[in-house]
Formats: sequence, C-alpha cells, structure tokens
Amino acid sequence: MSVAFVGKLVRRQRQTGSLAALPGRGGPPRCLDAAAQAWLVAQVGRQPDATLAELREALQAHTGQRVSVGSVWRVLDEHGLRRKKKPVRHRA
Repeated sequence: MSVAFVGKLVRRQRQTGSLAALPGRGGPPRCLDAAAQAWLVAQVGRQPDATLAELREALQAHTGQRVSVGSVWRVLDEHGLRRKKKPVRHRA
C-alpha cells in the first residue's frame, strides 16, 4: 500500500464519510444513437451474411457517420447477433 493511496483514502473518508469505492462514471458516450443501432440490427436481418466491414460501409452510406468495425460489433453483440457466416461443414 503506497502513501498516496492512504492519503486518498483519508481524503475520501473526510469528504464522503465512507471508504467505499466511488460509483462508476459510465465511460464515453456512444457514437451510434438508438436509431442507427436499430437500422444496423435491421440491416443484419436483411443481409445476414454481410461482414462487419460491409455493415460499417452500409451504415456510413445510410447515416453519413463513420464508425469503427469494433463499434459495429459491440452493437451486434449487445443484440445477440453473431457474425458466423457459414455453418461448419463435416469432413467426408
């Protein structure tokens, strides 16, 4: 335990009356609004075999907003959509 950490705990005890951890701040705001996310989910329904890069390009063409492939993946993951394009083939 460092001296700086103990100092922060003492300061927190004085300010809040508790040593409990501070609540989370929520992180940065989302780059896609609810309408864009809904459009993306619907696009996967219309074009289920599209790659993440293709979905990103379609989203940019639709909204004019450029996002990363990771942002597209997070939206799809939150809605339980997986990007496996083809079923596994059994070897003969």
